[in-house]
Amino acid sequence: MGVRNLAAGKQVQEAIIKETPAKVDALELDLSSMASVRKFASDFNSSGRSLNLLINNAGIMMTPFLLSKDNKELQFATNHLGHFLLTHLLLDNMKKTARKSKKEGRIVNVSSEAHRVTYPEGIRFDKINDEKQYSKYQAYGQSKLANILHANELTRQLKEEGIDITANSLHPGVISTNLFRHIFTPPSFAEGFVSKLSSLLLKNVQQGAATTCYVQVTGVSGAYFSDSNLAKTTELAKDMDLAKRLWDFSIKLIK
Repeated sequence: MGVRNLAAGKQVQEAIIKETPAKVDALELDLSSMASVRKFASDFNSSGRSLNLLINNAGIMMTPFLLSKDNKELQFATNHLGHFLLTHLLLDNMKKTARKSKKEGRIVNVSSEAHRVTYPEGIRFDKINDEKQYSKYQAYGQSKLANILHANELTRQLKEEGIDITANSLHPGVISTNLFRHIFTPPSFAEGFVSKLSSLLLKNVQQGAATTCYVQVTGVSGAYFSDSNLAKTTELAKDMDLAKRLWDFSIKLIK
């Protein structure tokens, strides 16, 4: 597990070990920092661990305009660029594992139905850091659209190389977590009301994880899932030229 808060991660690690004989490690990982991502990937790869499954799950939602430690708009940096760099650095390990084990590798990007609410052009390549035209809602949608495009372009490249690794994206559902903490700024009565209502109407964490588990299927790649089923995306999310442009743009940003 790559976790931003190592103390909290250790508690989850211990809880999992109590319930299952699985071996679990918790390593520090801040996806908003490329230095942190590089250190995590370096430590993982040098440990001799093989990698068959990568779930890109962490994220932030609808924050005020902020810059990451690398001076990139925070939602794009954390939700897309951090996952993009992590996958990029771990991909050789996954390829070697797939060849050696003869078992299909799997990459899962946790996206969102919020990919439908993005900027008109989809990805604002020349305005990522434009504070004046920043919308916290559309910036979140942009980062979630990027998750889908990333998985789609990964699929194209892996198929072209003949590598037995799938890449898919998904909407986990609207889940009752603290992800909503930035929607109401400043905090208001509405925030408390929605918090109470969410516990009754939204998915709990276990229900929210169901589609992520379901997507770990064999033979399907470049697809988008919701409620443990194949789902439709926007036309922008299907745009392979946009996916390739995002890939090239992201490669330049991580260099």
